[in-house]
Amino acid sequence: MAEIGHGGKEIVERILEPKEAVERIKGLKSIPVRDQIAKEVINIGYGFFTPLQGFMGKDDLDSVVKTMKLKDGTIWSIPILFDLSEAEVSDYGIKAGDTVLLTYEDNPLAIFEIEEIYTYDKKEICQSVFGTTEEKHPGCARTYKYKDKFLGGKITLVNRPKINPPFEPFFIPPLQMRKIFREKGWQRIVAHQTRNVPHTGHEWLMKGAWLQAYGELPIEKPIVGVLVNAIIGEKRKGDYIDEAIILTHQKLNDAGYFGPHNHMVSLTFWDMRYAGPKEAIFHSMLRTNLGLTHHMFGRDHAGVGDYYDPYDAHRLIISVQDELRIKPTFSMNWLYCPHCGEVTNEGLCNHKDEWQKFSGTLIRSIVMDGVKPPRLIFRPEVFDLVMECAEKYGFGSPFVTDEYLEKRTPVFTIPPLKA
Repeated sequence: MAEIGHGGKEIVERILEPKEAVERIKGLKSIPVRDQIAKEVINIGYGFFTPLQGFMGKDDLDSVVKTMKLKDGTIWSIPILFDLSEAEVSDYGIKAGDTVLLTYEDNPLAIFEIEEIYTYDKKEICQSVFGTTEEKHPGCARTYKYKDKFLGGKITLVNRPKINPPFEPFFIPPLQMRKIFREKGWQRIVAHQTRNVPHTGHEWLMKGAWLQAYGELPIEKPIVGVLVNAIIGEKRKGDYIDEAIILTHQKLNDAGYFGPHNHMVSLTFWDMRYAGPKEAIFHSMLRTNLGLTHHMFGRDHAGVGDYYDPYDAHRLIISVQDELRIKPTFSMNWLYCPHCGEVTNEGLCNHKDEWQKFSGTLIRSIVMDGVKPPRLIFRPEVFDLVMECAEKYGFGSPFVTDEYLEKRTPVFTIPPLKA
């Protein structure tokens, strides 16, 4: 049975078996790729980016920039690009029509069938995707670092990544994920997008979204699940370390705040663009390919600074909802009301003068102090695990430091290719 993903297109894994891969790469020119490109190659190969079969050509990029759609009319919000400098194109001796081998860590990763080599105005990309051309926006800064040539063409993995501990149980590609959902009997699955350690506000949001999806079903058996899909990618100093993010979300399950019957944790390789509304659309597409039916969107989804209104993502999703194959569940600003003695949503109670908002700065200061906070802020099992991860993986800190960036074990590696 075909598995249908974003845009109504079939999800296909573009991955060669080792014996065929060894034969196919013989005599090919090699081009090494950086970490970001390696992650996106993996995503293309496993179908995370369906319907894309490779890196965008100029027509697709131009259509995404101008209409938020691929040239075939499929809604798409963030360009997926492969860049090289003009000097590199010359030095590698490559041209449109060539097939090359992409390598990572000096090992074969994928075959790249180069269909075209082109240029495009980076400021135009920034204005369309991020709503600004300011270099201080992290997405713009990333875009301006692209080299002057873009290469479009199909990608086929020749080597599956080795996922390193403790991440290996959480890398679940789309076809495998859908099989797990069927085995669990889940008919509604809600995505929780995260790049943070969960506090009780996050837990409250997940349970609220679960109830929204459950309320659509006039039956009694628990066939609704929450999938925490953690974004694992480029880290900035001060972010939570990846190990703490993934393991503490699993701890909510292990400690009984959820259970295997209604909750699971996975990861996706992606370097956040902080594109706010446009990234919310991208997350919708990504989670559609994973087989989810619903997606949570809270305040300032994937935003940064004050570039976007807190509910711009909600508005954009509503405007194109008929073109998406996933249903949004929206939430307003959440907070703690000491009078009610609970985490709640802005506007639910009438104790506005007493509301205490969950500040990211406050939460981080609590974690840095190492003093166990009240259960109404952090589940004790989660907080204890954050501290354990700091010692085991973070060189003493639960947050990214220069030492962590230099010495951490990579999330994935590419092994030597063996037939």
